[in-house]
Amino acid sequence: MYRERLSPNWWMILAIFLVVPTTVLIFFPISVLVGVVTGVVLWIGSVGALWWFSPVIEVRPGIFRAGRAQISSDHVDSIEVIDKEHARAAKGVELDARAWLVIRPWVGPVVKVVLSDTNDPTPYWLVSTKNPYALERAWKSAGN
Repeated sequence: MYRERLSPNWWMILAIFLVVPTTVLIFFPISVLVGVVTGVVLWIGSVGALWWFSPVIEVRPGIFRAGRAQISSDHVDSIEVIDKEHARAAKGVELDARAWLVIRPWVGPVVKVVLSDTNDPTPYWLVSTKNPYALERAWKSAGN
């Protein structure tokens, strides 16, 4: 079994913190305190929303789940690991427009879940993962 949440990295949380000084500048004519409080509330809300809505990647016996979608192992042909260096091309120029995407910019590597279902117009899923080799091992050890 494998499970991971594609939650934001520390640098993303730090970058979102820029909402605090921006809000202070906006509210400066009214009150600096109101600007600081509003900025901190907006920052906490933004980070909370990013975490809450982060997709979950899960491998269970017979099931692969990525975000809202899940697929039976009967319809999966293979899982290919694409490292961080080649993931940019896989998410860009090599991307098939029919692919199901669960990708996040703060997660480098991806896995390509190639589908074997002839009735499904989606050729593959492209899924961000922080541990692509662990995900691949979990898929193989789950008997899929």
